[in-house]
Amino acid sequence: MNAEKDSSPDAQAPGLEQLLSRIYPDREKLKQRLSRDYPSARVVFTNGCFDVLHPGHVSYLFRARALGDILIVGVNSDESVRRLKGAGRPVNSIQDRCLMLVALACVDFATIFEDQTPIETLRILRPDIHCKGGDYIADELPESETVRAYGGRIEILPFVPGYSTSSFLERIQHNS
Repeated sequence: MNAEKDSSPDAQAPGLEQLLSRIYPDREKLKQRLSRDYPSARVVFTNGCFDVLHPGHVSYLFRARALGDILIVGVNSDESVRRLKGAGRPVNSIQDRCLMLVALACVDFATIFEDQTPIETLRILRPDIHCKGGDYIADELPESETVRAYGGRIEILPFVPGYSTSSFLERIQHNS
C-alpha cells in the first residue's frame, strides 16, 4: 500500500501518505515496528472483513482500543472475504477497507491476512489482548488456544445491535 502506485487525484491528498504508512501487508514488518517503536505498549488486536464500515464497527473498534495502548486490525484479504461471504463480496477492496480503518482515530495499524482465521497473524504479532465481538464465545474461537499459549487473553466485547454489513447491503438492494 503505497501512494506511488495510486495515480488517482486522492493519492496526493494531504495526510494520505501518513495513513498509508500505517497499513502493513507484511506482518513481520509490523512486528518489527512494534518492537522498535512501542516496546512496552499493551497491544490489542482484532480482526474481520470490515467490508462496509458502519457505526457498529466504529463503536466496537473504539471499545477495543480502550483496552490498550495500540490497536491493530487484521483485515481479511479480498479472496478470504470471498471464501467467507460468497460471490459479490467484498464490496470494497482490501486497500479501501484498510484505508478506512486506519483513518479512524482508534486504529493504529492495519494488517492483512489471507487465511480463514487470524491464527498465523496472532502467532506473529502476539498481542496482549485479542478482541472479538459479542456474537463469539472465547473458548469456541479457533484461535483461542494460540492466544493462550503465548500468554495473551481474549476479550469478548458487547455486540452492537442494529448494525450488520449484511443487513445494510440487503437494505441497499431492496431500495434499488
